[in-house]
Amino acid sequence: MSFSKFLLLLIAGVMVGCASCKPQQSTSSSTEAKDEATVKQVVTFDGLSALNLVMAQCEFGPRVPGTPAHSNCAAWLEQRLKMWCDSTIVQEGVVTTFDNKKLNIKNFVGIFNPEASSRILLLAHWDCRPWADNDPDPAKHKEPVMGANDAASGVAVLLELARQMNAKRPSAGVDILLVDAEDWGEDDNEDSWALGTQYWAKNPHVAGYSAQFGILLDMVGAHGAQFSKEVMSMQYAASVVNEVWSVAQDSGFGSYFSSDIGGAVTDDHIVINRMGIKCIDIIDLRSEGETGFFAGWHTTDDTMHWIDKDVLKAVGQTVANVVYSY
Repeated sequence: MSFSKFLLLLIAGVMVGCASCKPQQSTSSSTEAKDEATVKQVVTFDGLSALNLVMAQCEFGPRVPGTPAHSNCAAWLEQRLKMWCDSTIVQEGVVTTFDNKKLNIKNFVGIFNPEASSRILLLAHWDCRPWADNDPDPAKHKEPVMGANDAASGVAVLLELARQMNAKRPSAGVDILLVDAEDWGEDDNEDSWALGTQYWAKNPHVAGYSAQFGILLDMVGAHGAQFSKEVMSMQYAASVVNEVWSVAQDSGFGSYFSSDIGGAVTDDHIVINRMGIKCIDIIDLRSEGETGFFAGWHTTDDTMHWIDKDVLKAVGQTVANVVYSY
């Protein structure tokens, strides 16, 4: 079977090879899910505000590169980041897709505490897939995806975090990177995905850019979400995964953040890791179904009805608690 943007790997004990499949659950789980928070919150993440930020993106329509919806949403993202961040960089570029189309892209970097040498990178992609090629109705395969969960949810969490950080400054330097042209990819062609991140990695907003670690958010808003430990994140940055999952457990979100090992995905975090920054992927991986993701993945059904403010809260509060611990 085909998994488009995500190359799913079969896990057998330790990682000794890979094959296309849906994410597999670990045979053991050493950490019990905690329902009560035991970590102090510096800020209180607002899940409803994040939900409204998802809705605001969807109101533009599918944010497919080259469309008015994409251009209008870009202007809105720039305005939001400039409102809340110390400084904002808009990176414009041209990338070539697997089908030889030239795309004009925009990446955004919202910067907090630019003078700080110790930095944390938070990222999500903001574009939508041009085709609903996983839709159960073949007649809809050429329609664009609204992308409420993939990827407005991750963008919304980061925008809400920016609003929170504007009101209560973190000690560390924080860079919020919103990348374009992630979802214009071809099955079994790893390099055809994450084009905006590839462009940024070759042209970082600061020469020689580095960060202590990075956290990628992808599909972090759907009801029923399960965030298991993604394999490539464990391969590249296990210490970061374990720290974030420990904070999630201590923050009372153990029912969302499972200590099981999930599948492996080809996503923006792979590009970041290859440039030397340890980066993990918080992504909803599901063992049921054929895709290994939520049922609306790459379909015309990826709309607001999937979005759950409590899931957004779980992810946003966890990331906030990590950031404010530095």
